[in-house]
Amino acid sequence: MGPPKWVVPWLLTVGGAIGFVAAFVLAVERYKLLIDPSYTPSCSINKVLSCGSVMSQPQAALFGFPNPYLGIAGFAIVSTLGVVLLTGAKLPRWVWLGLQVGVTLAAIFLHWLMYQSIYSIGALCPYCMVVWAVTIPMFWYVTLYNLTPAPAFLRSTMEVLSRYHVVVIAAWALFVTGIILTRFWLD
Repeated sequence: MGPPKWVVPWLLTVGGAIGFVAAFVLAVERYKLLIDPSYTPSCSINKVLSCGSVMSQPQAALFGFPNPYLGIAGFAIVSTLGVVLLTGAKLPRWVWLGLQVGVTLAAIFLHWLMYQSIYSIGALCPYCMVVWAVTIPMFWYVTLYNLTPAPAFLRSTMEVLSRYHVVVIAAWALFVTGIILTRFWLD
């Protein structure tokens, strides 16, 4: 059981392209803000949906350069791997493991950024939320792929998770949405 075989190649290709565009636009907006501190980014809609509020914080350049640069590089790689998979190519195991490391680090980093955005900064960046929306499914489906077939001690758990793969993503999205609604609109 589990997700159909075509899900991962298409998710990496399309999700990677969407994430790349979002990261690229964020990088351009960040550049414009650096050039002109009075610039209002296109994604600054109101007090809550405000890329400018998020981009001006230290968390937006955690490693000494704007975070979107990580997205541009990472999503370019992910999308390229997706296109390669769509051609029918079989990737070596080390590539899958490297991809797993990349999407896992991305998922950890974006959850930290979510927390910072929601609770420390108190604003949401729409383009960042697009990145969240594509990274989480990529992490989940690459993990499912890499754990199939599962080691014996995980086999029964992985069978259940594979069978209900969409439910896990839906629950994850509802959880994040619930946190956002609770923090910004139900206070």
